[in-house]
Amino acid sequence: MPSPVLLVLAGVAAGLSGSMAGLASLFSYPALLAVGLPPVVANQANTIALAASSVGSIAGSRPELRGQRARVLRLLPLTIVGGVIGGALVLITPSETFALIVPFLVGGASLVLLRPPRVDPSPASGDGRPRPAIVLAAIGIGVYSGYFGAAAGVLMLALLSHLLADTLVRVNAVKNVLLGASNAVAAIGFIVFGEVVWSAALPLMAGLLVGNFTGPAIARRLPPTVLRVGIAIAGLVLAVVLFVQAVS
Repeated sequence: MPSPVLLVLAGVAAGLSGSMAGLASLFSYPALLAVGLPPVVANQANTIALAASSVGSIAGSRPELRGQRARVLRLLPLTIVGGVIGGALVLITPSETFALIVPFLVGGASLVLLRPPRVDPSPASGDGRPRPAIVLAAIGIGVYSGYFGAAAGVLMLALLSHLLADTLVRVNAVKNVLLGASNAVAAIGFIVFGEVVWSAALPLMAGLLVGNFTGPAIARRLPPTVLRVGIAIAGLVLAVVLFVQAVS
C-alpha cells in the first residue's frame, strides 16, 4: 500500500479511537514507524497531526462540552504548561531511549484505566482553584502528552474519570480539549526546533480530521464500561507492539 494511503487510513482509525476515548496512536504511531520514520521523528509527526486534527474532535464533542466551560478553563493552563515541558524533553531525548521508554508509559496508563472510576463530585477546592493534586496531575499529563503524543488520552481519561462527577462521554469531551491544547504547544516547538516530515504528517492529519469528527457520535452509543475496558485492552496491545519494535 502506498505510504500516503496507509497514513490516511491509519489516521481515520486513529481519529475514531482517539476521539472516542484517547488511544489515537494505537494506529497512527505504528503506521509512521511502518513507513520508515525513526521513533522521535515519528512522534513529532504524530503530535503535529494530532494537534491539528483535534479541531475535529472538539467540534464533534460540542454537545458534551455544554456547561463545562469553567471546568475546562481551570485545567487548560496546566496542560499547556506541561505540553511545553514535554515537547522540550523530546528534542533532547535520543531516539533509542525514547523508543524503550514509550511502551512502559502506554502500558502503565492502560492498567490505570482498567480500574473502575471513583468519581469525586468536588474536583475543585472551595474557592474555585484546583487542588494541588489536580494541579500536579494535570501538568504531569500535559508533560506526557507533549513528550509522547501516543496514548496520552488514556492517562487523561483515567485522571478525569476519577475526578469529575459526569458521564464518560462528557469527561472524554473535556479530555479532547485539554490534550488538543497540550499537543498544540508541543507541535509548535517541533515545527520550530525539530525535524518534521510533512509528507507523513499531512496525510495522517487528513485521516485524523475525519475520524476525530465522527468518533464522538459513535461514543455516545457505546456503554461506558465497554468503552473504558476496550480502550485499556487496546492500550496494552499497543504497549506490547511498541516494546517488540523497540527491542527488535
